[in-house]
Amino acid sequence: MPPTVAYFCMEFGLHEEFPIYAGGLGILAGDFMKSAHDLGLPVVGVGLRWARGYSRQRIDPDGLPVDEFPEYRADFLEDTGVRVRVRVGRREVEARVCRTERWRNAPLFLLEPVDERDAWITHRLYEPTLERRVAQEVLLGIGGVRALAKLALEVDTYHFNEGHAVFGGIEMIAERMAAGMDFREAWAEVRERIVFTTHTPIPAGNEVHPLAELRRLGACCELVDAEMRAIGGEPFNMTVAGLRLSRRANAVSQLHGQVSRTMWREVDGASEIIAITNGVHVPTWQDASIRAARGAPPELWAAHEALKGQMIEAVGERTGVRLRADVPTIGFARRAAAYKRADLIFGDPARIGALLVGRRVQLVFSGKAHPDDGEGKQLLATLTAMARRYPGAVVFVPDYSMAVARVLTRGCDVWLNNPRRPLEACGTSGMKAALNGVLNFSVLDGWWPEACRHGVNGWAIGEAGEPDPDGDLESLHGTLEREILPAYADRARWLAMMQASIATVEEAFSSDRMVREYFTLLYARR
Repeated sequence: MPPTVAYFCMEFGLHEEFPIYAGGLGILAGDFMKSAHDLGLPVVGVGLRWARGYSRQRIDPDGLPVDEFPEYRADFLEDTGVRVRVRVGRREVEARVCRTERWRNAPLFLLEPVDERDAWITHRLYEPTLERRVAQEVLLGIGGVRALAKLALEVDTYHFNEGHAVFGGIEMIAERMAAGMDFREAWAEVRERIVFTTHTPIPAGNEVHPLAELRRLGACCELVDAEMRAIGGEPFNMTVAGLRLSRRANAVSQLHGQVSRTMWREVDGASEIIAITNGVHVPTWQDASIRAARGAPPELWAAHEALKGQMIEAVGERTGVRLRADVPTIGFARRAAAYKRADLIFGDPARIGALLVGRRVQLVFSGKAHPDDGEGKQLLATLTAMARRYPGAVVFVPDYSMAVARVLTRGCDVWLNNPRRPLEACGTSGMKAALNGVLNFSVLDGWWPEACRHGVNGWAIGEAGEPDPDGDLESLHGTLEREILPAYADRARWLAMMQASIATVEEAFSSDRMVREYFTLLYARR
């Protein structure tokens, strides 16, 4: 019998109606839970019920993103009747534990405070202040471990997906010390129960907190400062703690594995970091018409044209801009972060301007910046300005969500991705597009080096060696002009590439494959 796994994550992207996700981490977690259900594997999820979720983001008349945090219905959540208590600062916070399997997912347990005085903890996802962030991580990690115990679930392996849940490991050590174990013995035993996934290859993206603040806020349980330092250092690094609390860890693509092992090689006592490349849930992200038509070129093109038409209608409803069905359409939609370089294609104004004004291509952008990320918001403002400069040829779709992602990854012709290599841990939006025959045009970062067969199932931007921002821009425009546009004019060739794209992801980049690998490579005892 496979081990029972408790999968901890700060966000879960199951459906746009349940906005407790911000971006790729949450969508990955949602796909993981759906595949675990489909495969009948013993997994439960542990997260928080965010009262207002992540932001809705509209564009104001000046072209700037504006955040709103509306409430949403969650009456489908089942109250388990279980209550747990955690200390946050000077308060004992009581939390209820709810459950959902609404979207054919493995059971997902979500904690939220009972008392209105504590509602600030789960008011919204990823609030920026140290006190709120640590309180959220205390409730997820410590509260989640206590909730599983009260639910009487026999958990073999605790999977901390990113560092947000590592205080759960501190709680597990404290439990054993309270029963009479010494610190080192307790730590060693707990390590055999935990695995850890690291996602962020940017040092600044890995959280650190002052140890004094963790103690004040209740994150240390009963461990003394020297014991906390042994696990996470001073200041306390959540990723370092995850690596030292786990028996094994993983990165989320083969290249990310190389980057992560280099990045954390100086951490004494860190667990081995293997690589398990992310995947996407095929039934969620692949349109049924594409699934039915693969292998039959005329039917595949008809299905693609219908999906492109649906995208044009949806974009028109959201923006008032009517795209053309006969123009090659390039899509770029993902979290707004500087390293993703959403505006790179505009780096050579003369070349892109000629293509846009001549209506040889059209560009569709979408994305959402963190509410407190000024740089990300400025990036969105730049894209909005480009849409105004090239009306009808460039469009920005506001309020990026799973619903917008589904429409764009099914309806575009080409999917653009041009991060600064090697800062993209995986980049699963390209997998979703490829599943629908939308051809990837990407820097060789994240998952794409494993999948790309240039000119067969998509195209590479630049080379696989050292990052070259100037070279990326030249490669982007040169490949677009000399390879992609001629291929689009050759229907038979384009359809062959679409079929190769679909087969690539169905065979090797599904979340079913990913979850099976987690069980064989990460969870299994050696």
